[in-house]
Amino acid sequence: MRPPRPPVADWLAYLGELGYEEIYRQPALAASAPGGGPPQPPAEASTPAPSEDSPAPVPVRSGPAAVIRDGVRAAELARLAERAAGCTACPLAAGRQLVVFGSGPVDAGLMVVGEGPGAEEDRRGLPFVGRAGELLTRILAAIGLSREEVYIANIVKCRPPGNREPEPSEVAACIGYLERQIELVRPALLVALGKTAAQTLLGASGSMAQLRGPWYDFRGVPLKVTYHPAALLRNPALKRPTWEDMQEVRDRLLRERPPEEKP
Repeated sequence: MRPPRPPVADWLAYLGELGYEEIYRQPALAASAPGGGPPQPPAEASTPAPSEDSPAPVPVRSGPAAVIRDGVRAAELARLAERAAGCTACPLAAGRQLVVFGSGPVDAGLMVVGEGPGAEEDRRGLPFVGRAGELLTRILAAIGLSREEVYIANIVKCRPPGNREPEPSEVAACIGYLERQIELVRPALLVALGKTAAQTLLGASGSMAQLRGPWYDFRGVPLKVTYHPAALLRNPALKRPTWEDMQEVRDRLLRERPPEEKP
């Protein structure tokens, strides 16, 4: 069964914030798009060409064998979360309320990685639940994914004081948890949100302007760098390039995980 489509109102609202005042529709393209993916814009249009409904959701795996495999990985992920909950490997442990391990399905096709928890995340123990999290949910809806279909995690699992960037020693103490999360979830694609996530996963020292653009490889998983939602809240001009990045993510995700054939 296909997962429900995200609310079209959220999708249109996000596009409106980017400055798209008109939405073009081509029914013929929508009907013939390969793999059930979103239609492509007409050659003369400079804006996306979605259908009347929200974009086609990305398919998920199914079947008894997949259920068994996913159950084993989910159990290992739960054990990893339990270990993280008691971690005192760096000074961040002393100031936290809750460890923010991550959330999402073990069979997620897309995994997004941010920097670290903020105040609201620290209080609730969940990633991206503050204002930046609300915007992330809308960005995902704009490419046809509900939040519940995506695995969301951070470079560090405890809140840095005052929401500062994590220190290299803190990253080094915590990165093993994220690396194991990626191994267990086995996403088709990774998205690094912001400079800290990008630099850490890529082992690079460039700015966002230097890192954003190409596709990278993280241990066999294609990785895209884009702006952190918190940066978009501070600078709305970054919403349009983020939307361009996420359209690439949408299109590649549909290629990497095409719809399964029905018997």
